[in-house]
Amino acid sequence: MTNESLVTKNIGDREIMDDILTSQKHVTGMYNSFSNECVNMGLKNDFLNILREEHNMQSSVFAQMQQKGWYQPPQAQAQQVTQAKTKFQNISAQL
Repeated sequence: MTNESLVTKNIGDREIMDDILTSQKHVTGMYNSFSNECVNMGLKNDFLNILREEHNMQSSVFAQMQQKGWYQPPQAQAQQVTQAKTKFQNISAQL
């Protein structure tokens, strides 16, 4: 039995998609940091374009996983949404 067949037997579509989603979250975080710290505007715009593309890929994987029932984050309660909104409005007002 080859290593390839061992991997194929042990890793299913759900695990692969989960790994892709986790990787996309990491990649978007990195491109966000790169774009925030970039001085050259041309390069910054390139990073922002790549970031948008990466977010689109992450959204696609997320939607596919939700559709298959593999990733179901809990719905936020109305009170939690209101608290988050108030928190960020307060932060924004202080700036």
